[in-house]
Amino acid sequence: MIDPGPLFVMDKKLQPFQEELKSLEASLSQIHTLPVEEQTALFRRLGQLREILELGDKIDSLRHKIQVNREMVQKEKDSSLAALANEELLHLEKSLSELETKLESWLSPRQGIEESKNALLEIRAGTGGEEAANFAADLARMYSRFAESLGMKVEKLQQSESEGRAGIREIVFRIIGQEAYGTFRYESGVHRVQRTPTTEAKGRIHTSTATVAVLPEAEEKDLVLSPKELKIETFRASSHGGQSVNTTDSAVRITHLPTGIIVSVQDERSQSQNKEKALKILRSRLLAHRSAEEEKKTARERRAQIGSGERSEKIRTYNFPQNRITDHRLNKSWHNLEEVLNGKLGEIVNALKQTLS
Repeated sequence: MIDPGPLFVMDKKLQPFQEELKSLEASLSQIHTLPVEEQTALFRRLGQLREILELGDKIDSLRHKIQVNREMVQKEKDSSLAALANEELLHLEKSLSELETKLESWLSPRQGIEESKNALLEIRAGTGGEEAANFAADLARMYSRFAESLGMKVEKLQQSESEGRAGIREIVFRIIGQEAYGTFRYESGVHRVQRTPTTEAKGRIHTSTATVAVLPEAEEKDLVLSPKELKIETFRASSHGGQSVNTTDSAVRITHLPTGIIVSVQDERSQSQNKEKALKILRSRLLAHRSAEEEKKTARERRAQIGSGERSEKIRTYNFPQNRITDHRLNKSWHNLEEVLNGKLGEIVNALKQTLS
């Protein structure tokens, strides 16, 4: 029998996570006494700890298999069998490298915390007029369906319709679920579409864009807002064409005076609900802004993240005539465009995680 030896060299690093998991699991019997927010945070942390330790187990298993295969390659006299064992060895070593990289990212305190947060996903129509607004609506539907397929909850915080009302000028989602930010973070950037609009009589292909920004949701403890730094205005919510939709000043506009960041929300009939949503968006945008100032090498400012919406800044192209979706960071294409736009985004998201994490 082959002695696997000391399998996992990071065992000491994982021990605190094992102890924390035991402690949190022991506290589950009293979870009903905690506020809902603390219960949510507890379950989120439990999920994170279990994934870290599960990764450790998988790495243990892979290292054992690699050791066994190495000995097989060395001892095997049949050249064809040795070649097969060597091929399997290369595959196992590649998988091990990917898992170790993923685990290292989890063990990074800042990244681990951000990855586990809920996400704010913002989509804006870029260049291309009404067709860009239609594309923004397509992306909104794609991300909503993908999130829901993962068991996450999607909450709309803000939306502005286009002139034609079929499209979207701007929309902000709150995506609630375990590792929401970690799942969607690499969707930030300019998305380009190439297709023939339904309004195009001559069948010409148009190129349009939409911008996507994904931010980790900031909690109140992450960033305290001083009332002195906020200018809060209320106004009457209006519909398409500027017509009033109610008779009270329920819409809210908040300006953060030090940075000039402005958030307006008018989706709810209640002024207090609109204010709560606006503060949630503002806090997350400010947290991203602060991160950009503190760590310019590892975080980009929100404007840099989404770009200006110009076609040349694209991170992904959706080509309808060729049924092709191409991610330019991966230099890889898929030929199931309609499926992806219907929410089957998992393969692309996983490829981005493995390459860019």
